[in-house]
Amino acid sequence: MGLVTREEHEASLAQLAREVRDPAEGILGPRTIAWQLGGDLAVFLGGGRAALLQLAHPMVAFAVDHHSRTRADVVGRFQRTFRNVFAMVFGDLDDAMRAARRVHSIHTRITGEIPHAIGRYRAGARYHANDADALRWVHATLVDTTIAVRERLDGALPTALKDTYIVEMNRFAALFGIPRDLLPDSWAAHESYMARMLASDAIAVAPCAREMAMFLVGRMTGSAQPPLGRLAEAITSTMLPPHLVRDFGLAHGTLTSATIKLAFAASAPIYRRLPRQLVAIPACSAAARRLVGQPPSRLSAWTERQLFGLSRQVTGS
Repeated sequence: MGLVTREEHEASLAQLAREVRDPAEGILGPRTIAWQLGGDLAVFLGGGRAALLQLAHPMVAFAVDHHSRTRADVVGRFQRTFRNVFAMVFGDLDDAMRAARRVHSIHTRITGEIPHAIGRYRAGARYHANDADALRWVHATLVDTTIAVRERLDGALPTALKDTYIVEMNRFAALFGIPRDLLPDSWAAHESYMARMLASDAIAVAPCAREMAMFLVGRMTGSAQPPLGRLAEAITSTMLPPHLVRDFGLAHGTLTSATIKLAFAASAPIYRRLPRQLVAIPACSAAARRLVGQPPSRLSAWTERQLFGLSRQVTGS
């Protein structure tokens, strides 16, 4: 498809701005399915799944491997990434636009060569962080993972609800300049795209991707895997397609797939009964309070600190 240029990105933002009903609510708002499904901490159960699906795309894997300081600064990388994402999803329109321009600008500097043949990519093929097809894949993995987590906690969701979610999240995709003709208009179209990609040679686990996967679950050479790393690996193994579990070299350890599924089933009713203020993503809670003229709560600030610190406990770095 080619690169999303600055001009194309600005045109996408302008079109999105024209479609926003209330700039104070941002691109989505509290009445959207997107806030309902993606606004609580449960979505982070799918963090490993989303990350590894993204890394299974060679363009993404080599871009991260060559340009990211994730392994040297786990918490910092986590904070920077999610503060941009949260500004886009839960901020007002100006916040979302600023974050979108900041990310696009950073992406313009992330380019290089794939060093060896992998999947459909030949040695020397160029990668670009603003490649439209790569951006589409990253977006799709986030959308797909949110639904995967919600259905494990809430059971099968109505197709009509998932259709609405897909269309709403196309507004998030517009912040990256992903062309609209690449985006699905229904859950069925999204599922078809995911199935095609996962069955194609566009998805292939490069050695650097496998190495990063081992880091993300705390399984590095010469160090013991942290307990939270073992749990993250088991959950991720349960949620990924089997061929990617194999290609990434993941293991369930003593936590079998059946055990993880049973844990989801047993904990879901308890989780659903917890007060919203206890399980809300801090940025979502702060946005809801902002819209009624209240400052962020102390609980949200505390939760955010714990959330950002959790990544270090998983990786053991």
